[in-house]
Amino acid sequence: MADHSCVKSTAMISPDEALKTVLEVAQCLPPIVVSLHDAIGKVLAQDIRASDPLPPYPASIKDGYAVVASDGPGEYPVIIESRAGNDGVGVTVTPGTVAYVTTGGPIPDGADAVVQVEDTEKIESKRVKIKVKARKGADIRPVGCDIEKDALVLKAGDKIGSSEIGLLATVGVMTVKVYPTPVVAVLSTGDELVEPQTECLGRGQIRDSNRAMLLAAAVQHQCKIIDLGIARDDEGELEKILENAFSAGANILLTSGGVSMGDRDYVKPLLAKKGVVYFSAVFMRPGKPVTFVEIKPDNTEKRESNQILAFGLPGNPVSSLVCFQLFVVPAIRRLGGWENPHLLRVRVRLSEPIKSDPIRPLFHCAIVKWKDNDGSGNPGFSAESTGHQVSSRLLNLKSANALLELPPTGNPIPAGTSVSAIVISDISSIAGSANSLSFDSTVSLKNNISKKISSEVQDIGSKVAILTVSDTVASGAGPDRSGPRAVSIVQASSEKLGGVNIVATAVVSDDVSKIQDVLVKWCDIDEVDLILTLGGTGFSPRDVTPEATKPLLHKETPGLLYVMMQESLKVTPFAVLSRSAAGIRGSTLIINMPGNPNAAAECMEALLPSLKHALKQIQGDKREKHPRHVPHAEATPANIWDQSYKLASEGISETGCSCSH
Repeated sequence: MADHSCVKSTAMISPDEALKTVLEVAQCLPPIVVSLHDAIGKVLAQDIRASDPLPPYPASIKDGYAVVASDGPGEYPVIIESRAGNDGVGVTVTPGTVAYVTTGGPIPDGADAVVQVEDTEKIESKRVKIKVKARKGADIRPVGCDIEKDALVLKAGDKIGSSEIGLLATVGVMTVKVYPTPVVAVLSTGDELVEPQTECLGRGQIRDSNRAMLLAAAVQHQCKIIDLGIARDDEGELEKILENAFSAGANILLTSGGVSMGDRDYVKPLLAKKGVVYFSAVFMRPGKPVTFVEIKPDNTEKRESNQILAFGLPGNPVSSLVCFQLFVVPAIRRLGGWENPHLLRVRVRLSEPIKSDPIRPLFHCAIVKWKDNDGSGNPGFSAESTGHQVSSRLLNLKSANALLELPPTGNPIPAGTSVSAIVISDISSIAGSANSLSFDSTVSLKNNISKKISSEVQDIGSKVAILTVSDTVASGAGPDRSGPRAVSIVQASSEKLGGVNIVATAVVSDDVSKIQDVLVKWCDIDEVDLILTLGGTGFSPRDVTPEATKPLLHKETPGLLYVMMQESLKVTPFAVLSRSAAGIRGSTLIINMPGNPNAAAECMEALLPSLKHALKQIQGDKREKHPRHVPHAEATPANIWDQSYKLASEGISETGCSCSH
């Protein structure tokens, strides 16, 4: 890579100026086209308009009778039934006749009002008494009253959530252009660092918590990740690793350590050698030595983006994560197409006095909760400190969901003072005490490793996810019949399985990489207990579900396949053509099932007697005194979350950890 070094500024700048610089430099990634099922959480890069009106026909709002309003009360013959999905073609309601309609059913030609069932009396099977006079247009949804033809239903820049997915499906859009989330590469530096699973530390060694923490933080923001490992404080080695990182396809590079003023702090000069340094010190505490560099690789034609945003983060873990939240998260959002990438700020009242820094603005880790009385006699947010703030003390980040912005007075800020708080995680349901559970949509139950919480989590039952593998369903060319059937079977069998919760369903095409992406996420990140895949187990060239599943398994479970085969052979001799796979990845049981809904139901029924016991064995029987074991092979970069950096900092090895789902 050529030397593109340039230093824009060596002066210390304010946090606001630093963030402004990052957002000015960061450029949206080029849009990509994804399926409807892969669009959740992404930002639209196109406007979406309705190709048809909704409803496409005049529809009844209620169950009742379509009438000619001018007829008024009286007895009338029922000439047709118009139900949802049945348009009653060829029949016209004329004066003196009525038609039975159901909610959502089309209004037959000639009718101009609906009288609800409650205002009628059935005389005989084909005759009804109308008791009230209807107003013209009553209880009829006109064509396009919900969405007009060609109406703008979603615009570029909208973030796609569940309701937006529903809108896209409503207007028949199955693929959309979105901004992708960036790829984040993470590197730890320092001669003192060893891997978290190291059991016996040598003199001067510490476990690397930053890498696990930052990889987890990137995954929480839906980024793909690259784990670059640990680099020694050797200029040549570090330069070689950085060169490889620049060509690995990352959009954001995070390094931790090596950015201060020590004689072996090589990160800052090496980054300066490769790109444009926009700042290398920020007037804040913690996190002053954070460095921001824009790097443009020489060979850009193979990259989707021609820039890499490099953040040299401090080595102290609290400083590192605070800088990640303040500067890297907005950059991730900017690259992902967010119109407003800034973190949410709220006003909070201090529940206790907190001392500020005498010189620099302080970002103080805190727990923010909504209270009926925030200390002022009014409802509002209240903030509680996580304790004495030390940049090396990861316990300060435990349960923290906000950073208080405290001005540099050097004096204690009194309890009851209103201050600004930057929200860094979910504030909707914060634990009231150290023993309470707080759930977040992106944080797995494995985050808390205490035995008390382990037993509480087990009590909620096993987590189940169901994956339909079908080109037809994924493309929108046909409905998913297997998935809903499997959901109903699992729910109906909850008691037999010892209690289950269906936490995820998805549809993917018959593509090995797409199947594996979902399976790895559900196993290693979401930590589902049981995954059922449906389809793709036959002899067709596109049947690749077993090929996608087998490389991911740590242990195979052929007995489950034998039971399924026995049951299927009772129905059809073609059951011998099934190529299903089944096995365990980490602490997740994966079973490939047939795509035929009836066949899947038969196989599920056959497995029920053994599945409950199987899941208990994988999870660790509650009667056992030891906690659930998580195999070392499960400890991939994607499967780390908050638990990993707690393990790393507290000295609990992965093979002996006390984590549970």
